[in-house]
This record gives sequence, C-alpha cells and structure tokens, in this order.
Amino acid sequence: MKVKSRTLLLIASLVWMIAGFNIVRIGFEAYRDNLTMLNVFLSIVVFCLFWFLIFSKLVIKHTNRIKGYGDKKQLFIMFFDLKSFMIMAFMMVFGILIRSFDLAPEFFIAFFYTGLGTALFLAGLLFGKNYLEYDKKLV
Repeated sequence: MKVKSRTLLLIASLVWMIAGFNIVRIGFEAYRDNLTMLNVFLSIVVFCLFWFLIFSKLVIKHTNRIKGYGDKKQLFIMFFDLKSFMIMAFMMVFGILIRSFDLAPEFFIAFFYTGLGTALFLAGLLFGKNYLEYDKKLV
C-alpha cells in the first residue's frame, strides 16, 4: 500500500507515540514499588540522553528524508529506513528478553523504561507536528 509522503509522517507519529506510551506504561507499573527521588532523577537522565543524543536528531533526519520523496507515493513502511527498522527490532527483542527472563531489577525497569518511553512518545509528538506543518520548509 503506497501513501503520500506527508502520510508517512502521520504513520511515524502514531507508531512512535504508541511505542512510547506502552514503554512508559511498563515503567510506571514498575514504579509502584520503586518510587524514589533517585529513580525519578534517573528517569530524567535517561530521557535527556535518549532525547537529546538520539531521538530529536532521528526525527529531523527521517522528516527530511520523507520530505525528500516529494509527491511520489511510498510504501507505508517507509517512515523508517532499513537501519532504523533493525535498531527498533533489536530494542524490542532486547526489552522483551530483559523482562521475560528477569535480567534487570524492577527499579531499573522503572526508571529506564519511563525515561526511554517518554523520549519515544515525544518523538512521536514531533513527527505529528511535522505532519501538521508538512508544507513548510524542511526541518
């Protein structure tokens, strides 16, 4: 199924917000028994690291790539490139393994997932903003 370039930004927005929401939910559930000032601080640190070093740049990169497609329709999965799909698959498998085999303590899940999920959700919001402002110049 092929879609307009602008629609790819909407798809990216929805995928990232859903992923972010689900990861934050897991983090919040782990916070039930692990709510400390240190963990809240660590969540903020994780958020800042992922947002400023990875996701904010990734949103700009993919938005510019998608806008570069112009009016030509693309497959709906082209909101990511192959490298990004591989990274996302690795992160999902690794995250599932960590929780399934109890490879990390619950306090780690609390602060790490909350920080990571919040950064992912914010990336989704920024993709949504870029969708709404699609006709403006490149980011």
